[in-house]
Amino acid sequence: MLDQREQQTDEKLVSRRAQKFSLWLGMLGMFMMFAALSSGFIVYTASGVDKGLKTLLPDTFIYSTIVIVLSSISIHFAYKAAQVGNLARQKALLFVTLILGLLFFVLQVNSWEILAERGIYFVNNNASQSFVYIFTGMHLAHIIAGVIVLIVALIGVFKPLPPDSNQFRMNLASIFWHFLDLLWIYIYVFLLLNQ
Repeated sequence: MLDQREQQTDEKLVSRRAQKFSLWLGMLGMFMMFAALSSGFIVYTASGVDKGLKTLLPDTFIYSTIVIVLSSISIHFAYKAAQVGNLARQKALLFVTLILGLLFFVLQVNSWEILAERGIYFVNNNASQSFVYIFTGMHLAHIIAGVIVLIVALIGVFKPLPPDSNQFRMNLASIFWHFLDLLWIYIYVFLLLNQ
């Protein structure tokens, strides 16, 4: 009986290591994709065909940045609450993170509307300006994945999960969400420096 429990524990540890490794591998792939997009933008604008974005970024990008940083803080405290077994606090903070994630999404879509009002479209004569849509669109696709992860984590809090499973799920969710936060900050700074 004891050997069977030890074997199940070992299998769970191996499975969790594999899941965490897969997450890090996926995030590395996402980072490489954005690095390639950045390189493509730099090479394209250096070619002299276009002279950069030639537009100011919408103020909604600043608000998006504030919102996603706040969401990163809230998921951090949600994870801390999971570590001490405070499920009520964890639920509340996860819900706050989810709302902030959805608000970030809305602000980004609003940014596209502002850009379109300024005459900056995905397909136009200045391909450099199209990169704004590519960067933010690709990030939004990952935000959708992040929101799904948050919903799964929130549903998991309502289930009677063992504390270690709840903490592991929250650890993965917080790592991924922090990554999305840092990725947005990188994108925003990159676009600011090239506007």
